Amino acid sequence: MPRGLLLLMSTATGLAVAGNYFAQPLLDLIGRELDVGTVAAALIVTAAQAGYALGLILLVPLGDLMDRRRLAVILYAATAGFLLVSAAAPNGTVLLVGTALTALTSVGAQVVVPFAATLAAPAERGRVVGTVMTGLMLGLLLARTASGALSELGGWRTVYWASAVLMALMAVLLRVFLPRLDGEGRGRLSYPALLRSTVAMFRYEPLLRWRAAIAALSLASFSALWTALTFLLARPPYDWSESAIGMFGLVGAVGAVTAMVAGRLADRGLVQVVSGTATILLAASWAVLAFGADALIPLLAGVVVLDLAHQGVLNSSQNVVYALRPEARNRINSAFMTAFFVGGAAGSALTSVVWARGGWTGVCVLGGALSAGTVLLWGLERRSVRRAAGRPASPAPATAPVTVTVKGE
Repeated sequence: MPRGLLLLMSTATGLAVAGNYFAQPLLDLIGRELDVGTVAAALIVTAAQAGYALGLILLVPLGDLMDRRRLAVILYAATAGFLLVSAAAPNGTVLLVGTALTALTSVGAQVVVPFAATLAAPAERGRVVGTVMTGLMLGLLLARTASGALSELGGWRTVYWASAVLMALMAVLLRVFLPRLDGEGRGRLSYPALLRSTVAMFRYEPLLRWRAAIAALSLASFSALWTALTFLLARPPYDWSESAIGMFGLVGAVGAVTAMVAGRLADRGLVQVVSGTATILLAASWAVLAFGADALIPLLAGVVVLDLAHQGVLNSSQNVVYALRPEARNRINSAFMTAFFVGGAAGSALTSVVWARGGWTGVCVLGGALSAGTVLLWGLERRSVRRAAGRPASPAPATAPVTVTVKGE
């Protein structure tokens, strides 16, 4: 994997997902300008995650049916167009639609991630996936910082205009520098069969079921924190501005480097050590965050620990599922990431309701319960794997074979 190409793919994934999170530190500001309430404003975040989940199940599997480079370029260009819709939104409804459509096509990032896994040699796959996912998570977290800063310079719409330009640039760069994979675009499955095959992966791969559920609860916990954090910091005793709230993304970015570390540990055969440790830390982080309602130090510490743990859960789970069926990696990724982001959307939606009724304490109880679920599921997965040892493997569903020899242009 050439270093320059890896950097491009990492940057591209980060910029793609960033558009789904620009609104988080701006919810109060957007709500005031477009005259929408707190719950309705929080639905912007939910719309982004729901749109992303829909794109994962409907669009990402196409990577096993057509040229992945072409698919990525189309999705990145479409995302640039939909960001312009959000930038020009005259009311909350149009912003919700623009946000959902942007999220739908921003799954181009999830075409790039398995592409990187395919290009990587098996001995470096953990490191490569970890590096690309670090870019993705940095984009997710730093989107808050960028949106907070740009909103103070030119209003909340400015960040959407800037992001549209960057996404159009990424579409051009991916078209120029991504290699073709020999044999792509000649899949034998029809589109309906492709979707059925994607869903069937859950039936035939128990590890995919376990890991998707663990990752979904992890993102639900992560989303609970970052959705509620905006409301917490905008009110007494903090009373922070949008740019100051956005700066919290820099705190979360510290945790993003875990993806690279987790990837290297996975290459050394320590995937389960990473998974178990990360789920326990995820649950423990909420005990620290509970003291952050009016104290900055425990809030900062809890955010860092939660982000570190979430990255560990995600990266270790990806390394497990990407090793299952190389010939169906896009469908595996689609099934896994769909469940992952459905969990995130559910976490955001629950948080908006819990915040209105229980405040920060209620959110911490919700986050702690979701995180405890990851510990429980990981333990049950380990027991299930031990019991299944020695049993005959399940028959494979129909897949469209793809040769992965890189073809120079």
